[in-house]
Amino acid sequence: MCIRIAVVDDLPTIATWDPDEVTILVDRGTHPHDLIRELHAILTIDLGAPYVPGAGLACFCGERVPLPRELAIPAALAGAPHL
Repeated sequence: MCIRIAVVDDLPTIATWDPDEVTILVDRGTHPHDLIRELHAILTIDLGAPYVPGAGLACFCGERVPLPRELAIPAALAGAPHL
């Protein structure tokens, strides 16, 4: 099962891992750069996902982890450097 990302309100941190739901909860309204860095750290450091530069976010099973629509990064930020 691949990891799911869910957007919630009033989370005390940018993102947190919920192992019971196999979900990473993210705080609505977080700046996209901060969010991507935090998601990358949770996936690679905490969960052991592979790090492939420029490939986006990956689950520990190797599958791509898509962002929910409400987290879509504005076009002006799309050219930001990859992690």
